[in-house]
Formats: sequence, C-alpha cells, structure tokens
Amino acid sequence: MTTPVFGLCGWSGSGKTTLLVKLIAVLSDRGLTVSTVKHAHHSFDIDRPGKDSHRHRMAGAQQVMVASGQRWALMHELRGADEPAMADLIARLDPADLVLVEGFKHAAHAKLEVHRPALGKPLLQPQDRQIRAVASDQSLAGLSVPCLDLNDVAAIAAFIVDDQGLDKVATG
Repeated sequence: MTTPVFGLCGWSGSGKTTLLVKLIAVLSDRGLTVSTVKHAHHSFDIDRPGKDSHRHRMAGAQQVMVASGQRWALMHELRGADEPAMADLIARLDPADLVLVEGFKHAAHAKLEVHRPALGKPLLQPQDRQIRAVASDQSLAGLSVPCLDLNDVAAIAAFIVDDQGLDKVATG
C-alpha cells in the first residue's frame, strides 16, 4: 500500500509551519502515525562548523550519519546532482499512515492552501488543481474548493483524514 501524501502550501508568512505542527499533534492523537517532509531553501544546513560530522562532510564524505540513544540523522551531500524528487525522498521514510509535506508547492499531490488575505498575495488555488481546500483566517467567497477556518485545526485534520481515506485507520 502506498502511503498517502498530503501537503500544505502557501506564501511565506501564511502560517504553514504553525498549522503543520498543530496538525501532527491532532492526527497523532487520533492514532495515526505521521511523518513529514519539509522543503527548505537550497543552502540549509543541519550541521555546524567545528562539529566532527561537519568536518567529515567538508572532507568529502557523500553521506554522514550521526546517531545517539535518542535519534539519528543522515546527511547526504548532492555534490552537484539534481535535487531528489519528492517521491524519492518519501521512499526513504519508514512506513506511516500519512506523510505531510510542507512546501513542494508545484508537486502533484493533494494539498491544502494556507492563505492570509492580509499578506496581499494571490490565492494559489485557482492555478493548482491539486489544492483540495483553502484554510484562511478570513471567509473567502467564490472558491471552487472548501474554505476552512485556519484556526479550527480539528476540522482541518478531519478534512485531511476524509480526503485521504484514513477514517478507517484513525481511532479518534
């Protein structure tokens, strides 16, 4: 079975990360296992100069794994190769009931647009048929998809569960 993938998209400052963190908690409380994929700016780094793992990377290691009794992380240097496709990244994750994606707004997976009219940015939804609903802090008229209250995380979680057919998995 393929893991369902559902994304949050929207302009910078719209509240995607804040909503995603709240959704993870609500969906986890419903009994779902949730993994996430976050698209970052090309120059992001989880490592710091001076650390042994950073020194390994700077010396030319293609992969560096850091592990402890509580977590592990694998860093993979692309060294000029193309950015991996989202499907390739998701294939590296352990099995989960749902993968939530932040960013990757041009990828072809089901999405929820997070929209705040106060930012003065246009809606993405009219140009993206993968956007299944819009979550906003204001009521929006004339949408071809549902408009959800950005502050009603439980309703947004219920929409995602229904949209992805996870109601048989969720226990809450």
